[in-house]
Amino acid sequence: MKKAFMTFAAAAILVLPAIGQASTWKIDPDHSNVGFKVRHMMVSNVKGVFHKFSGTVKLDEKDITNSSVSAAIDTASIDTGVGMRDKDLRSDHFLDVAKYPTMTFVSTSVAKSGAEGLKVTGNLTLHGVTRQVVLDVEGPSQEVRDPKGTLRRGASASTRIDRKDFGLTWNKVMEAGGVLVGDEVVISIEVEMVKLNDRN
Repeated sequence: MKKAFMTFAAAAILVLPAIGQASTWKIDPDHSNVGFKVRHMMVSNVKGVFHKFSGTVKLDEKDITNSSVSAAIDTASIDTGVGMRDKDLRSDHFLDVAKYPTMTFVSTSVAKSGAEGLKVTGNLTLHGVTRQVVLDVEGPSQEVRDPKGTLRRGASASTRIDRKDFGLTWNKVMEAGGVLVGDEVVISIEVEMVKLNDRN
């Protein structure tokens, strides 16, 4: 019995350093941004943001590829700076926020990309449809302790999606040719995170 206990204790000691490398970070919405842009009438880009979102990052310091990300966005919080356009985007022409109030992203894998970048693959659920997307990530940055003593890190991410892949197919053909709204949506994310259960 004593031998078995010693074996278990030795195994636990070997595992503890790996466990100690894992940390949990919460996205700080006050210092983060979820933005997008889409082509309008084939001549310009319309930009917008989502004001309400949340997310958690499980960060494995020992092996970054064992990390994970999950996030949720309130689709009704969309804002392009034009009230009538935002009302249309919330309608069943586009996001249909009454039926699909939340957009989510859950990572399935993390891979290194270059010296300091990552490729985060995951499932994006939008408008009731789930598709795999890949985020190009810069970061995460080194830890910084803010004036209140909270540890913070940052990261930037971007991806491109075809809105038709998510059932967002409404459009209007213009008399001069072309369509009113482009299909490709460019998504850009700036994230600042705070460390949870920080005892330092």
